[in-house]
Amino acid sequence: MTAAFFDIDGTIYRNSLLIEHFKKLIKYELLNIQMYEDRVKNSFKQWDERTGDYDKYLMGLADTYVEAIKGISLKYNDFVSDQVMDLKGNRVYTYTRNMIKFHKEKGHKVIFISGSPDFLVSRMAQKWDADDYCGTKYFSEDGKFSGEISPMWDSENKIKAIDHFREKYNLNLNECFAYGDTKGDLSMLRIVGNPRAVNPSKELFKEIKSDENLKEKTEIIIERKDLVYRVSADVEIL
Repeated sequence: MTAAFFDIDGTIYRNSLLIEHFKKLIKYELLNIQMYEDRVKNSFKQWDERTGDYDKYLMGLADTYVEAIKGISLKYNDFVSDQVMDLKGNRVYTYTRNMIKFHKEKGHKVIFISGSPDFLVSRMAQKWDADDYCGTKYFSEDGKFSGEISPMWDSENKIKAIDHFREKYNLNLNECFAYGDTKGDLSMLRIVGNPRAVNPSKELFKEIKSDENLKEKTEIIIERKDLVYRVSADVEIL
């Protein structure tokens, strides 16, 4: 059996589901906006003005999000999560949307593996007809988030997830595909026979260039505006 593993944020979705959820929690006054401004605004400004590191920005935001969401009612969270999906769920890249369709038509298992919260990843998987999914698990107690999580945004945990799906679906990883955009997806790209880096971050691009085996087998896909094209790992990084 062949599968296609898709990261979501920056690979399928043209931003971050976690960020969209964070914004909605603030909009509905379920979070203290001052916390967001004080702890995240500066790092976002650096990235937005292209003076900061994208991977570091996302990790810093994730740490703040985990702390901020503690104590929020699951009932309110379900409402906000549905809003995110209804309003933003179609904001996806043309390339990966087409690849999802391609793999479904080929009879491949389509599996989403994302560092975003599992309650968002599950909704995204349902919306795009994925066969299975795995996201960061947010634990709850007495109907509220406890602040405890089981992360899925790093390479180590993504490998564990793939190993689980390999056994579950009897997958031949040499025939499988993986799509990712950041260094957290590196192990996922390395373990399959058909890795594809979609709009890769500088950190991921450097890793691909420095690994001869990965460099040889990885397709690097760039999508800007309405143009999708492939580039060589030999291109100069400016």
